[in-house]
Amino acid sequence: MKKILLLSDTHSHMDDTILKYVDLSDEVWHAGDIGNLDVTDVLQKHKTLRAVFGNIDDDKARIEFPLHNRFICEGVDVWITHIGGYPGKYNLNIRQELQNNPPKLFICGHSHILKVQFDKKLNLLHMNPGACGKSGFHTIRTMLRFVIDGDQIKDLEIIELGNK
Repeated sequence: MKKILLLSDTHSHMDDTILKYVDLSDEVWHAGDIGNLDVTDVLQKHKTLRAVFGNIDDDKARIEFPLHNRFICEGVDVWITHIGGYPGKYNLNIRQELQNNPPKLFICGHSHILKVQFDKKLNLLHMNPGACGKSGFHTIRTMLRFVIDGDQIKDLEIIELGNK
């Protein structure tokens, strides 16, 4: 069983409230737009980190983190990318791969809009944690927390961090 904290779009922002939730997790997953790598350096000092770079990230982030991160956590096939789209409107660059080889859990960031949706056609769970940073058009900073237990994704929680 793994307790996962899912965040995205930090845009170089990190604070003690985010770190409080990091410390309550087993792993932290970052869906891109990290900003300054000081953010991921801090996260890695606390917990295991799995991350991807986003469209605002510089060459340092692109060297350290991949565009796509696909892995197995417990018994769940996970794919994290920054610009992924949504069920029925997936990014053209990944649509074919998603259709040919869908994961059980598909995660993206980019939109700054928290959304969790089951894609019945591809039989996958789509998650976007919104944005926990202070840059962007969102008004409420958000993250997601959930548990992966064997092949089950459960105990999903929305974390609101307040106004940006």
